[in-house]
Amino acid sequence: MGETTSAPSTVALFPQGVSACEATVVLAEAAGDEGPFVIATDRTPFHPLDHTWPDQPGDRGAMTLGRREHAVVDAVTMAVGPDGTLYREEEIPARRTDPGWSFMVGHVLETPPDGYAADLVGEQVGLAVDVARRSSLSAAHTACHLMSLALNMELRDLWRKVPRTDCLGSPDFDQTAITRSSITPWESVDRYRLGKSLRKAGFDAEALLGRLDAVGEGVTARLSEWIAGGGRIAIDTEGPWINSRRWWSCELPPGHARIPCGGTHLGNLGELASIDVRIVIGEGELVVNTTVKQS
Repeated sequence: MGETTSAPSTVALFPQGVSACEATVVLAEAAGDEGPFVIATDRTPFHPLDHTWPDQPGDRGAMTLGRREHAVVDAVTMAVGPDGTLYREEEIPARRTDPGWSFMVGHVLETPPDGYAADLVGEQVGLAVDVARRSSLSAAHTACHLMSLALNMELRDLWRKVPRTDCLGSPDFDQTAITRSSITPWESVDRYRLGKSLRKAGFDAEALLGRLDAVGEGVTARLSEWIAGGGRIAIDTEGPWINSRRWWSCELPPGHARIPCGGTHLGNLGELASIDVRIVIGEGELVVNTTVKQS
């Protein structure tokens, strides 16, 4: 946490698939003598780690400042409050919609630039995302959403009473039970609670334990059918800023799917060659490992 003057929220370009742009520095700060050097710009193609649901890691890439190229080793979420106080990641006490707050993408540099941080404000920089890594994360994130919808369908007859439903009308096991999601290149791991509270919500966890293999096979088969359809994928945005609401949108054989999401994704299902799902039981939880191959 540090002090700074107020700056507008960062314009996010990654929802449109942008991977490189020119931008203006609006904030530059070194986090102590040994801490990382972070630069925020007025706009960026970099996707940052979401501090509220840290599933997809921040982009990596490069920032060109003057004649020197700096490696960007991470992209993080930062926020400036009404009093000018800067907060990073989990320190942020505000919601994205709170008035008077600006949210920014911080580009974490591997090596600090020359000169004083304050002198960098207003400088023009070039930003370029590591496209290969972005693509692998986008594929994994798209597959993660598809898996959740297919899993909900496979488990729909295990509910004694219907909780909330997903965008395709199935009982939403995913959003009712998920505790953590982790996305890495070509893979995602999702963890779901199977305790008393889920049973009280009407889910028959005991019946699930007896059909794990069948559920995994059913989910994988359904995903194969969906990606064969080559449906279009889009990111719908409420506004241009990093704190604007965004949704993953996809055309599937059962209908149009739309899920709140701040991450990056592929452009259509035809970019996927296969999705494989493996389901295991952990200590009081269901663990779903989803791996993807790109066409």
